[in-house]
Amino acid sequence: QVRLVESGGGLVQPGGSLRLSCEASGIRFNLFDMGWYRQAPGKQRELVAYIANSGGTNYADSVLGRFTISRDNAKKMVFVQMNNLKPEDTAVYLCHARYGGEYWGQGTQVTVSS
Repeated sequence: QVRLVESGGGLVQPGGSLRLSCEASGIRFNLFDMGWYRQAPGKQRELVAYIANSGGTNYADSVLGRFTISRDNAKKMVFVQMNNLKPEDTAVYLCHARYGGEYWGQGTQVTVSS
């Protein structure tokens, strides 16, 4: 059974930082491209950052320079370090895995507010 479990969300003030983690099980993690998406109320789900199985990365323009995605294949985990957070970063952040098929986590809430 494939599972993606996110953690690390919470409430943070503007300008603050959070590090999200996603732990995968039930997949050959090193084969998968991994990513983070987010969905805010009333908005479409959007790509935040992606890291290929080769290690190549891709970011949404809105987070470029503030967010950094990384992976640990030995631990089957993917991370996103989020710095200089803004209120518009408020959303549910979801972990995504793709290799042929695709899988989603349940998401973790990130709220940026003073």
